[in-house]
Amino acid sequence: MNDTLTIAGKRYSSRLLVGTGKYKDFTETRAALDASGAEIVTVAIRRTNLGQNANEPNLLDAVPPSKFTYLPNTAGCYTADDAVRTLRLARELLDGHSLVKLEVLGDPQSLYPNVIETIAAAKILVAEGFQVMVYTSDDPIAAKQLEDIGCAAIMPLASLIGSGMGILNPWNLQLIMERVQVPVIVDAGVGTASDAAIAMELGCDGVLMNTAIAAAKDPVLMASAMKKGVEAGREAYLAGRMPKKLYSASPSSPTAGIIASARS
Repeated sequence: MNDTLTIAGKRYSSRLLVGTGKYKDFTETRAALDASGAEIVTVAIRRTNLGQNANEPNLLDAVPPSKFTYLPNTAGCYTADDAVRTLRLARELLDGHSLVKLEVLGDPQSLYPNVIETIAAAKILVAEGFQVMVYTSDDPIAAKQLEDIGCAAIMPLASLIGSGMGILNPWNLQLIMERVQVPVIVDAGVGTASDAAIAMELGCDGVLMNTAIAAAKDPVLMASAMKKGVEAGREAYLAGRMPKKLYSASPSSPTAGIIASARS
């Protein structure tokens, strides 16, 4: 617990956040979550049964809030009004739960964030006492505006949702990390464990993913790999990598005191 992730005043030992959608059933969902070591799990309120449908399996039974911190999100919302209404419903379903993930999408093809609507929704939600973790573009100006509004974490995309393309613009992520003080968590686009490791090596505070695990041939094994990738990347960041030196080779073993070979 020496190196913890703190969000909205609560500490977490895992820096991997995992979604609960797209698995074949809730049994696989729970197995993948356990293998990932994640403590925070995202839930699409519009697509997941949390008790709204009495005759359907309930995620709360498979993934109990007593073990995991729920992060209800606004997946599928395209306006600030829809997003705010969805999270108000989430607060009712989860007995006053205030930690939420805000995402307002621009279109159904790219699922790129609509930053203008996101900012509008964030202002309302923060004013109503929600602790808002916010999905946004990798724009450092927008990230700073969202922090100034009072968001608890900034969640810039690495690449498009579900694309698995990895981190396409590490420079913008670094600009965001230089400008904001709240946690920066890469959200969307991670495809495999090396993508997660790179995000952590850059200095991001955490990584959130869903499709990269759920769409793998073996989701449980991939969840385990992602756990290790996040941990390795974080350790490498804390250790501080050696500088890159183009055409400046140096032997890994000391050369002083080497016995010269004899020439005949």
